[in-house]
Amino acid sequence: MTILADWEIKALSTGGELIEPFVDHVVKEENGRNILSYGLGSYGYDIRLSPKQCLVFGGNQRGDCDPKNFNPDILKEIKLLEDSRGKYFILPPYGYCLCVAHEKLSLPEDVTVVAVGKSSYARTGILCNITPAEAGWKGYLTLQISNCTSLFNRIYANEGITQLLFYRGKDCNISYKDRKGKYQDQPKEIVYSKV
Repeated sequence: MTILADWEIKALSTGGELIEPFVDHVVKEENGRNILSYGLGSYGYDIRLSPKQCLVFGGNQRGDCDPKNFNPDILKEIKLLEDSRGKYFILPPYGYCLCVAHEKLSLPEDVTVVAVGKSSYARTGILCNITPAEAGWKGYLTLQISNCTSLFNRIYANEGITQLLFYRGKDCNISYKDRKGKYQDQPKEIVYSKV
């Protein structure tokens, strides 16, 4: 497997493939305001956090969280706030939330994507835990975000949240799309655990 360079990511994204909407450069400033960067980098692409949904674990203090029988009642919606620095959600100390990506992915059958953290967020104790999106996967990523600190922490909507690294391998026998994976064609909203 080889990691895709900027020119390969751009070529795959032309015409609405791979990443939609696609920005062919790193955006660091909008409307005279510094932002958490998003867009095409040298060997990856920083996706943005959608302002649409942010659900934090904590809607229920009893019971358990079961990936085989997920109960959405254990989640509560976080309100989108705004000030001169931008729109944001506040994660409580040691909080964990589910959000959704702004960009839609359509992976070719020889490309798999892995998400890694952004250094600006890592330095404030925010971790983005996204599982790989396999070859042939399509949809909007559900983002799992942790606040590892004892402080309230901001995550900014419409700004970069995590970097995607794209890997090209030899053609697989059966892609995620072919095997009709349970998370295929995710809508632009949080998708809960399925078995």
